[in-house]
Amino acid sequence: MTKIEMPVGPLPIVLPALQDEVLSSWVARHAAYYAVPPLTLLQHCLPLARWLRTIDLHLVEEDAIRLAQLFRTKPQVILDMSFAGAPKAVHKMITSKPTRPCRKCSEDQDRCATIHCYQLQGWRLICPLCKELLIDNNDQVPSPQWIGWDHALRGERLFEAETNGDIIGWASPADLAGLLLMRRIPRPPAINAEDLKHFRVVGAIFPEFDDVVADSCTTLPSAGKPVLPINLRPFLLAAVALVEQRGLEMLETLQSHTMGTNRARFGSFVADMLNRPRCRSSQLCSNNENQAADGLTIKYSSDNKSAHSYI
Repeated sequence: MTKIEMPVGPLPIVLPALQDEVLSSWVARHAAYYAVPPLTLLQHCLPLARWLRTIDLHLVEEDAIRLAQLFRTKPQVILDMSFAGAPKAVHKMITSKPTRPCRKCSEDQDRCATIHCYQLQGWRLICPLCKELLIDNNDQVPSPQWIGWDHALRGERLFEAETNGDIIGWASPADLAGLLLMRRIPRPPAINAEDLKHFRVVGAIFPEFDDVVADSCTTLPSAGKPVLPINLRPFLLAAVALVEQRGLEMLETLQSHTMGTNRARFGSFVADMLNRPRCRSSQLCSNNENQAADGLTIKYSSDNKSAHSYI
């Protein structure tokens, strides 16, 4: 949005922001209080705004200053309620449709349908406020008894660190998630062509992923927006954690499960990821040294059931 010089008068009454409330939710609650559409209230402050979600992802400092004037607070408070400060790679993990809050948050839910930041974070498994498992909109919940659960929790922590602007590890978790949701060719490849769209690279690491997708008849998202239903997220998060831990060699092996255009895209995405400033050669060298020290070997059996050797 373009900077507007017209001064902004503060609202007569400002409702307190709730813990972890996303900025668009706070604006919407004020709009409900003043009995106006949310976009109308936003445009009172930011005339060029075209949709409410803009301020969650693409807020600039000038707009934050104007909103701070409207809501009688500091610009940093406004910025902290949005995802504008998160790396761009993380934005593809922010969903447009919030998940249900955890049960405890549901009990304490504000009557004006407060939306917490965690409800839009497509990598969340556990409510950061109550430490309870999140519930999918279809009442699906992940299973903490799954063999890869500890890796899934580590993957969640990797995403949280990246969202906060911390650089840990040699690759962006969000970028790795996109690679792991690219289509793959199952082994053995004899399968109905119509079913090939359900097979993703993450299933080469955790074969159960394929079974859960088939049983639930879930339509999987594209690699460009790798936000999964909550019951499928542990597989992706655990796979991200494993790839980040094992390093580039594992990505090279996973690429062998793709073919044709997808194989070329996979290689192109990896090259682009490694050319970014975060992936410094010293980090890669250190990672490769760790691999050598661990004596890492990556093997798959013909029926793809040896993936649990990673865990």
